[in-house]
Amino acid sequence: MPTPTSPTVLISGASIAGPALAHRLGHHGFRPTVVELSSALREGGHAVDFRGDTHLTVLRRMGLLDALRRLQTGGSPMTFVDQDDAPLLHLPAAFAGGDIEVLRGDLSRTLHEASLPTTEYVFGDSVTGLTETPDGVDVTFRRSPPRTFDLVIGADGIHSHIRRLAFGPEERHVTHLGYYAATWSLPHHPHPDPRPGSVGYNAPGRLASVGTGHANPARAGAFFLFASPELTYDRHDPDAQKALLEAAFAGLPWRVRELLDTLPAAQDLYFDSISRADVPAWSTGRIALVGDAACGATIGGMGTGTGIVAAYVLATELARSRGDHRAAFARYESLLRPYARRCQKGGDRTGPFLAPATALGLRLRNATFGHPRGMAWMLKQGQKTAALKNLPHQPDPAPRR
Repeated sequence: MPTPTSPTVLISGASIAGPALAHRLGHHGFRPTVVELSSALREGGHAVDFRGDTHLTVLRRMGLLDALRRLQTGGSPMTFVDQDDAPLLHLPAAFAGGDIEVLRGDLSRTLHEASLPTTEYVFGDSVTGLTETPDGVDVTFRRSPPRTFDLVIGADGIHSHIRRLAFGPEERHVTHLGYYAATWSLPHHPHPDPRPGSVGYNAPGRLASVGTGHANPARAGAFFLFASPELTYDRHDPDAQKALLEAAFAGLPWRVRELLDTLPAAQDLYFDSISRADVPAWSTGRIALVGDAACGATIGGMGTGTGIVAAYVLATELARSRGDHRAAFARYESLLRPYARRCQKGGDRTGPFLAPATALGLRLRNATFGHPRGMAWMLKQGQKTAALKNLPHQPDPAPRR
């Protein structure tokens, strides 16, 4: 457990990797502080999954596996249909759901609760400046008074603010992969689909889908995806994002118009490019990156599982290092970078798989993955990709400075 003389670590980001890292650092005697721009934990969100022995072993060692099994959705099958709602391709629950699938909000809350006994949380604030000294990092905040920490970790996603401050502009590190994705909830959807999971309609380069709620079938959520060169828009302006969706999907058949009509009232719109983060080095001095900030893909790159594994390994190496953060950061990156890059490659394929750019591409996808062998191959590849050799064990003694 932390003591007044324990090393202090500031973590930016309270979504997934941040609280996971705080939980493990607190377990090993560090004093973590998590700062989060949002005023509270972000509820809801799409389902996220864990698959394979590495993910499950880490969750078990972190004491989270049983809790997440109680929260699991059972998976999210996907059915692609034509404009008359006739099925063209069905993907089983294991395709998107892995071994355990939970709602992102449930996972975030579980991690937050697990970390609370040893972690200070500061919501509604953000870091504005970082100055490294021989003894620590002087940090200024938008609202809170300045503080000094032994280490600073950016766990604030693919658009990481810590990465911008310490490693340079986002355009150096983030690559647009040719697609945009959006989700929003439909809490009073008038015509819930009786089919489990999600049902979607494709036009070349576009996907419009709707999925029923896991806990409450009367609730639903929309998921739209479209191919596009990189767009210029305000990431904090939902009205501008809604206009982009309207323009991209105008005139499509099926239930597209019905779903677009729910956009004006949507309060929880998520809209972002499918992008990939590639950072040449994950640390500089006393500052490091974890999760999507270091090596993420917006969708399809096993980012949630990779983020949890990365947080676990980083905490392990910091605990082992006994105060030598440079050695810890080097071991963490050496072990995790090849693994994360392998997982990350799935993000390159997500857009073309969900919304092939041509009618021929759509037919080929449906034929290939409509065959049992094609689906079995893809599921096997996912299991292999998620496996990490030489996963380190957590040592029990707390670190000493």
